[in-house]
Amino acid sequence: MTEPAAFQDIAENLSFLDDWEDRYRYLIELGQALPKLSEAEKSEQNKVNGCVSQVWLSAETAQRDGQTVLTYRGESDAMIVQGLVAILLALYSGRPASDIAETDAIAIFDKLGLREHLTAQRSNGLVAMVNRIRAEGQALR
Repeated sequence: MTEPAAFQDIAENLSFLDDWEDRYRYLIELGQALPKLSEAEKSEQNKVNGCVSQVWLSAETAQRDGQTVLTYRGESDAMIVQGLVAILLALYSGRPASDIAETDAIAIFDKLGLREHLTAQRSNGLVAMVNRIRAEGQALR
C-alpha cells in the first residue's frame, strides 16, 4: 500500500537529516505546524492511554466510494510527541479504515530509523497511539 503524499514528503525530508538533533528539530517543527485541538476535543474519550505525556486523537468518519474514511486531528503537550502525532496524522488521516487497519506505522518508523533515538517512554507512547488508530480502523472496516 502506498503511503500518502504528505507522509512521503516527511519521510524524504527525514532521509536528508543524518544528525539526530536536526531530526528532533524537524519533529518539533512538524508538531508546531499542527492546528490546536479545541478544549472539547481534549476529552477523556480522545485521550490516548499508555502515553506518559498527554496525547489526544480526535477522529471523524465519512463515507467515500463505499468505504469509511477516518480523518484525524491530534495534539500533545510534549513537543517531540507532538511531532510524532504529526507524522502519524500524515500517514493515517484521510484514509479508508481498511488501509488504516493494515498499515503498520511501527514497522514504517523502524524502517525510517525514527524509533532508534526515542526514549522507551516515547516509543511506548508511539505504540499506544498506533494501536489506538489501527484499532479504530479495524472496528470500522
